[in-house]
Amino acid sequence: MESLTIGKVAKKAGVRVETVRFYEKEGLIAAPPRSPSGYRHYPPSTVRRIRFIRRTKGLGFTLREIGELLQLRTEPGCTCSEVQERARAKILDIETKLRDLRQMRRALRNLVTDCHGTGLTADCPILEELERKNDDEA
Repeated sequence: MESLTIGKVAKKAGVRVETVRFYEKEGLIAAPPRSPSGYRHYPPSTVRRIRFIRRTKGLGFTLREIGELLQLRTEPGCTCSEVQERARAKILDIETKLRDLRQMRRALRNLVTDCHGTGLTADCPILEELERKNDDEA
C-alpha cells in the first residue's frame, strides 16, 4: 500500500505541514505509523480527509463540528438526516451572524455620519460615543 510523507500530504491537500500536525493533534486525522527513522507515513485517504476538513471549514463549521461530521460518517446506522440536521443548524448560525453583522454595520454607519472628520481626536464624536457606551455597560 502506498504511503505519503507529511510533506506530500500537505502539498496534495493544499495545506501547510503544521496544519497536518494540528489536525492530527486535534484528532481529526489519525496518527499514522512511523518508520524506524521516525517519519510519519500517511495513507492516501488522509489527503481526502484534510480536503473535507478544509471545505467544511470554508462553510463555517468549527473544528468540533467537523469532528462530529466525521464521526457521523463512520458510525454505523447514522443517516443523512443527522447530517442534514447539522447543516440546518449551521445555516441558522450563519443567519444569526449575518443579522448581528448588519446591526454592527448600521451602528458604525451612524457613528461615521455623526463625525465630520475634522477637529482633534479629543473631541471626536465616534470616540466619545464609544466611551459613553462603555460607561453605560460598566
